[in-house]
Amino acid sequence: METINSKLLNWASILDDKTREQALRTSQLSFIYPHLALMPDAHLGIGATVGSVIPTLHAVIPAAVGVDIGCGMIAVRTQYSLEDLPKDRKRLREAIERVIPLSAGHNNRNITTSAEPRIAELRKLAAAAGFNPVQYVDKWDLQLGSLGSGNHFIEVSADETNAVWLFLHSGSRGVGNKIAQHHIGVARHMAAKKQIRLPDPDLAHLEEGTPQFDRYIAELRWAQHFALLNREEMMDRVSTQFGKWAGSPVRERERINCHHNFTQQETHYGKSVWVSRKGAIKAEHGDPGLIPGSMGTASYVVEGLGNAASLNSSPHGAGREYSRTAARKAFSLPELKRAMDGIEFRATEAFIDEIPAAYKPIDVVMRDAQDLVRIRHTLRQFINVKGD
Repeated sequence: METINSKLLNWASILDDKTREQALRTSQLSFIYPHLALMPDAHLGIGATVGSVIPTLHAVIPAAVGVDIGCGMIAVRTQYSLEDLPKDRKRLREAIERVIPLSAGHNNRNITTSAEPRIAELRKLAAAAGFNPVQYVDKWDLQLGSLGSGNHFIEVSADETNAVWLFLHSGSRGVGNKIAQHHIGVARHMAAKKQIRLPDPDLAHLEEGTPQFDRYIAELRWAQHFALLNREEMMDRVSTQFGKWAGSPVRERERINCHHNFTQQETHYGKSVWVSRKGAIKAEHGDPGLIPGSMGTASYVVEGLGNAASLNSSPHGAGREYSRTAARKAFSLPELKRAMDGIEFRATEAFIDEIPAAYKPIDVVMRDAQDLVRIRHTLRQFINVKGD
């Protein structure tokens, strides 16, 4: 761990100058307490750094949560061992692709039986929060159980004992994005109205005790729950298809579901603060967590060590070293195919910007995180599903 200054602690051994400068700007905001913590996967973000833990007194920065509110991971350990499985992995990949809408803007055509109670729960929660999600996305309910694109994925993996895991990464989809964009705009408007000078307009905050703050927190909590249920819904569909492919239904040995883009109230260094983890997971002592690698590299099932200086947090993944545009210029489809050797995936140029070489090496990230989490399992994927 590196102490950059009294307001910024850093766990990233790979940290470019622009990311460091962005984190420094955020750390100097007057309401940061006690300090901002940069995780090993830190990289440049919009407003605030991805891979940062931002504790704030009596305020929240909507852009410090990001536009994919509640994005996170879910994993299920099955009763299956790798040697028990059929050899035709393409059949399972295609089955998963049929039951889960992939890519930005792709939703379900109708509400499935498994989604109905989850959608009813979300409607009830929205009513209690005093808003209607329709004001953001007309058919938001059809988004529940859809993956999205970018670094979101569904994988089937085996751990060091050859136990088979189902693993996926997604968030609150379009409805969460619209909620986030609205409140980022409200915060920017409030800052302009009060003539608050900011190092970046996207560091505009909402003050606790105001109607704008209360509205954001209510809708943020709803979007975080949408994201959690979205992962549950997709995992149930993946589990069903896996069971059909493997020969009998999945019996779950373990299920972990955790956010890595979220805000919640916590106590640190003697004060109640709002902790925004933008690309970081909560890692209190004993907390189960999931840290995915990049496409084609290992992922990890971890347990939190409760590191107080990190505000009980850990990294959420590998962290980009190349922007998407830069990755498309630097790498090719043949290179992606070589990086994915032995893994069943849809080989297309759409995924070049997700090539493992565009990310920090996950083994370096995990080495940097050794005082934040304990590794319980190392997962190696053999099937990968993504949206383009």
